[in-house]
Amino acid sequence: MKQIEVIGLGAGDLEQLPLGIYRKLIQTKQTIYARTYHHPVIQALEEEGIFFTSFDQLYEEEAQFDTVYERITRELTETAKTSDEPLIYAVPGHPMLAEKTVQLLLEQEEVDVSIAGGQSYLDDVFTAMQIDPIEGFQFVDGTDFRRNQLQLRQHIFVCQVYDAFIASDVKLTLLEDLPPDYTIYIVDAAGSSAEKITKIPLEALDHTMEISNLTTLYIPPVPEGYLHHTFPFLREVMAVLRGPDGCPWDKKQTHESLRYHTIEEVYELIEAIDEEDDDHIIEELGDLLMHVLLHSQIGEDNGYFTIDDVIQTISDKMIYRHPHVFQTTAADTEEAVLENWEELKKQEKGKDRESVLDGIPSYLPALTKAYKLTSKAGRVGFEWKHVGEVWDKLKEEIDEVMEAIEEKDAADVEEELGDVLFVLANISRYYKVHPEVALERANRKFSSRFRYIEKKLLENNQTPQNASLQEMDNYWDEAKKSKIGEDQEDEIR
Repeated sequence: MKQIEVIGLGAGDLEQLPLGIYRKLIQTKQTIYARTYHHPVIQALEEEGIFFTSFDQLYEEEAQFDTVYERITRELTETAKTSDEPLIYAVPGHPMLAEKTVQLLLEQEEVDVSIAGGQSYLDDVFTAMQIDPIEGFQFVDGTDFRRNQLQLRQHIFVCQVYDAFIASDVKLTLLEDLPPDYTIYIVDAAGSSAEKITKIPLEALDHTMEISNLTTLYIPPVPEGYLHHTFPFLREVMAVLRGPDGCPWDKKQTHESLRYHTIEEVYELIEAIDEEDDDHIIEELGDLLMHVLLHSQIGEDNGYFTIDDVIQTISDKMIYRHPHVFQTTAADTEEAVLENWEELKKQEKGKDRESVLDGIPSYLPALTKAYKLTSKAGRVGFEWKHVGEVWDKLKEEIDEVMEAIEEKDAADVEEELGDVLFVLANISRYYKVHPEVALERANRKFSSRFRYIEKKLLENNQTPQNASLQEMDNYWDEAKKSKIGEDQEDEIR
């Protein structure tokens, strides 16, 4: 079978090239393929009569690095298949360190691939920065990494920083977590006679550095003070609050004691959303997240579950219930998605529920519960054919309320008013309006207009207690005409 022999050119100059690799290169009579011509060893070897051909032109022809690597792999494979002797392919550093083309070659099955070794530049980088890797380090590819992969409390080395565009992408990613003046280091040609270390602020990364394929970016471990915005830091904060030297209130809490506090946080978030106040939304989401972490920490302290179990459960559930996203199931409409969702929920539980109405939390507010009850019943066909029929039902229920009032039966009045509210919750579904949201909007409108009345009365040295109903009605009409509580920001508070 045809063969490609991959050799590593080492980290820098010719002195770093292993003796065995040097002898192999000196003795060969064929042209050697190099991923890039831009390496000090190649120039030195050419002076000794060794011939190289590179793939540098592909970097100019293609917009994506992945495409370049795939083309290099394909061309090497096709050439090796027609060659009478093993093809030699040279790469910077060690072939098994941050060399995507080698990984692609090892994955293909058309020709054999052998690795001849070469010196890794990591040792020289550790030496240059005086770092013991046992402290923990991360080595990432500047052309292909994501922010959530970075372990900022460890030493981080970024390789493959070929040009200013890559440097700019790396900088922008790091600026998501670090301040512009955070100190980083540019290590060039580590371990060679041309070694150069440059200390710069992060914001200058794509402005001042000299780029080459021998460039490595080093980010020192980030102190905790910079990481208050990260999830692991929040988790540690909660563990401290519940720890031996933590807060007496936090240590005392249980799932049961937090129930209504958690409900309050949800309502405060809804209020912030209704206000369309992003800062307030951020604050309330933070309070709600704190409750998730606190409940999870209680579970961990009691030895039952951790936040990791919570995250895994919801991640698995989202993937399982969205086969139209993560698998090949088709669901092009919202209705199809909901139908799939309900069917998957049944399969998830392992058995059919006794009633289609099962699963509605008992603690839901009554209007929301009515909305969900009619929604679930409607999905299985227990539904009015036309919304006009529901309006007729509402009129019928109102008449029954009036009859109960005339009969002065308090229990019947309460029951019939409940029926009216239930029908209204059902009607809201037909217009895709949530009754809780609609009622809360009316609450805010009433509150704003009544506060307007109080303000106007105060200007005239009056109070609602000594003003006439007609005076208050007049101010109400003013507020209504001015759309107080509707499409204007409430300035009364």
